[in-house]
Amino acid sequence: MSRVALVTGGSRGIGRSLSIALARSGHTVAVNFASQSEAANEVVEQIRASGGTAMAFGANVSQADEVTEMFARVNSELGPVEVLVNNAGITRDGLLMRMAEEDWQDVLSVNLSSVFLCTKAAMRSMIKARWGRIVSISSVSGIAGNAGQANYAASKAGIIGFTKSVAKEVGSRGITANVVAPGFIQTEMTDELGDAVQTLAESATAVGRMGTTEEVAAAVDFLVTDAASYVTGQVLVVDGGLAL
Repeated sequence: MSRVALVTGGSRGIGRSLSIALARSGHTVAVNFASQSEAANEVVEQIRASGGTAMAFGANVSQADEVTEMFARVNSELGPVEVLVNNAGITRDGLLMRMAEEDWQDVLSVNLSSVFLCTKAAMRSMIKARWGRIVSISSVSGIAGNAGQANYAASKAGIIGFTKSVAKEVGSRGITANVVAPGFIQTEMTDELGDAVQTLAESATAVGRMGTTEEVAAAVDFLVTDAASYVTGQVLVVDGGLAL
């Protein structure tokens, strides 16, 4: 039986690869998007063209009412969410002395509050089924910090603490909660950094290159399987040795 997987921020970058990988491994995928409806529909069409099942669901996952409505729609259209991948995220980089309070709040809301809201919304049906998989996308910035990213690093570190707490709360109910922490991954966002910054990033890794979104997706794909039922509360770093 196909399990329903919801991927927040599932229309672009890492989220796109997550959605496609989960569909390939047999999941029915709910592709969440905030504003990129065209991109989300392209992902859905790609999944369907490959024989998979997917639907796009628009919602700002930092807003409680929109999260509640989205989960109700997913439940009605596809069934209860059994696999949740908290991937939605934004950056508002800047040195702390110049960081506007709005830039702090926006990043914390989208990156961290969304994880709280979506995990809470998914929990009831997972507990009832006595099975569930929650994977949240953090970052090496949440482990080691990064100058100019105090807001982003705080949000990503918060995901780690949150996930460890959830893992302890629901482990006895057949639900696991884990984190995947990517390093420098080739996406539209990193493409904007320029060649010099990308070269510097590559030289900082042990493997001498940036990672791919597919490599991040492969880690998530493992953590949501039955084979990973004894793995919970963990942080799987996918960074090519950047944080060593």
